[in-house]
Amino acid sequence: MSNMLLEAKEVHTYYGASHILHGIDFHIRQGEGIALMGRNGMGKSTLIKSMLGIVRPRHGRVLVRGDDFTKAPTYKTAQRGIAYVPEGRGIFPNLSVRENLQMAARAGLDGRREWTFDRVMSTFPRLGERINNGGWQLSGGEQQMLTIGRALMTNPDLLILDEATEGLAPLIAMEIWRIVKEIRKTGIATVIVDKNHGAVTSICDRAMILVKGQVVFDDTSEAVRADPELIQKHLGV
Repeated sequence: MSNMLLEAKEVHTYYGASHILHGIDFHIRQGEGIALMGRNGMGKSTLIKSMLGIVRPRHGRVLVRGDDFTKAPTYKTAQRGIAYVPEGRGIFPNLSVRENLQMAARAGLDGRREWTFDRVMSTFPRLGERINNGGWQLSGGEQQMLTIGRALMTNPDLLILDEATEGLAPLIAMEIWRIVKEIRKTGIATVIVDKNHGAVTSICDRAMILVKGQVVFDDTSEAVRADPELIQKHLGV
């Protein structure tokens, strides 16, 4: 089985007549962490959705574990060990915390069940306090914890977090970053989109910056942190 979990090769994606992604190449290996960065509207979420089959690229290829998944349905990609925490979270508001978690529970691609209900409870103690609450009764931070916990219940090899801490209070965001660091230590590969470039590059090995649907930087996280001009030019407010 390929060491490369997910790849995009010369991907061009459009929304109607709008050309959003311009020939993007992307790859992530087992256990790797990638910070996917750029200002709003630069194509980060579109790249993720293009690789997951939520949006179809007009040109280029998407590979999952070395197999061509360019036209595969999204659920097939999920079945290959890829979990997605979308912007907006996407929890089921009419289900309880327990039900949101249990409905996602399954073994990993190799039969692993390292992320059990009990492990998620110990990782997210706040969810344990809300276990019988409906999804609609949770705060934004609790919803984000629930969505991450639900993704982990699938025992993935790759976890994709789109806008990991958007709209969260600073203390809650700090708790999310603490949890993501713990997840990274378990060996799960991770793609993280977030505006806090300091936090996300401290967690990830590599950083990729998109500008107007093109890759302008793809190097180590250390290289980003060492280049304040790069940060100001492409990530500064």
